Amino acid sequence: MISIRTPEEIALMHKAGKLLAACHRELRKRIRPGVTTWEIDQWVENYLMQHGATPEQKDYMGYPYATCASVNDEVCHGFPRKTPLAEGDIVTIDLVVNLNGWLADSAWSYAVGKISPEAQRLLKVTKEALYRGIAKARSGNRIGDISHAIQTYAESQGLSVVRPFIGHGIGKHIHEEPEVPHYGPPGQGPLIQEGMVFTIEPMLNLGSHHVRLMPDGWTAKTVDGSLSAQYEHTIAIMSEGPLILTAQDE
Repeated sequence: MISIRTPEEIALMHKAGKLLAACHRELRKRIRPGVTTWEIDQWVENYLMQHGATPEQKDYMGYPYATCASVNDEVCHGFPRKTPLAEGDIVTIDLVVNLNGWLADSAWSYAVGKISPEAQRLLKVTKEALYRGIAKARSGNRIGDISHAIQTYAESQGLSVVRPFIGHGIGKHIHEEPEVPHYGPPGQGPLIQEGMVFTIEPMLNLGSHHVRLMPDGWTAKTVDGSLSAQYEHTIAIMSEGPLILTAQDE
């Protein structure tokens, strides 16, 4: 069942989203060669606690960390670790903020120092794919219109779209209806309605779209070792169009 949120509920989720966005703005300054994703994870958890919030991912289905930190060929759900990030790496930090019982979810990919032109192109295209999907998130459209916009753009740029991990509704729980794939035909799926709140979170690879699950049961990697990137926002459907609840720039 897809929940339709009241303006008051959306405002509460927007507060969580603004805190999450502020956290990502701080991470821009902190991610550099020599820093570990373990340190980033500890900093994020402390930052949220200082602002009266908690990391919803921690202990979700047994996940042990406040963030997911996926480096290079890790597609998603990477464990924070004590290995320093190196010049030329890319890292995606994904976090879910719980502020007074309402959630917001956003992942962002970062360059670590100077990265290759190929990695730069991956980040640029993945971010653009996210915003092309958001542009289709309007009342009266279908979820498939979002999916199709992302896939057609990504593939036109020579990148592939990861299939197993998709966007989702969000509110009091991390994963709610509707499911939001990042591939597929237009005009399909649930009707987008005012008051819906969900994430759009394309993961694009430089190589094959296929992924493999690592022995930790969480981390997904590209099968061919190619780089992967992800950008994610939580959005609310308003009468005038999509409102990005996790926007990093006002």
